[in-house]
Amino acid sequence: MGVVTAVQAKKVLKWGAIGVAAFYLLSKPADAAQTVQGAFNGLVSAGNSMSQFFAKLT
Repeated sequence: MGVVTAVQAKKVLKWGAIGVAAFYLLSKPADAAQTVQGAFNGLVSAGNSMSQFFAKLT
């Protein structure tokens, strides 16, 4: 796969993912909000776990 083809494939995949996300957001906004909230809660939980880990090291 050449450099130009790889860059084009990356653009197609990126815009495809954006299109799917936009479609999901517009067709099922409640489910999309729940998905974002779940992802945010997961990040907060991971942050709390990391802070507990580093607190135990000292």
